[in-house]
Amino acid sequence: MRRLLASVLVFEAIVIGLAIPVAITIVHTPPRTAGIAGGALAVAAVALAGVAGRPGARWALVAGTVLQALLIAAGAVVPVMYPLGAIFPGLWLTALWLGPRYEGGP
Repeated sequence: MRRLLASVLVFEAIVIGLAIPVAITIVHTPPRTAGIAGGALAVAAVALAGVAGRPGARWALVAGTVLQALLIAAGAVVPVMYPLGAIFPGLWLTALWLGPRYEGGP
């Protein structure tokens, strides 16, 4: 489960990072605002990737779920984040659902 959750968060950080220039160029968001908001979300995703799935770090699962909601909310600035914001929470919930089932192995 830990690897699966971390993979989702790392790929999410990459997509968030790639959305920063889109917000600046196409949506005309001020570069400082786009950089701070996008950078904070990307750093949060990478930081949570290092903690998510560890025993005793249940808070990281809650924080990761909140991050998924923030990713969807980013669609208000960059509309393409709406569909991407639907894909990543789907992967996140699938990881939370399937992870404990297959963690023990065969």
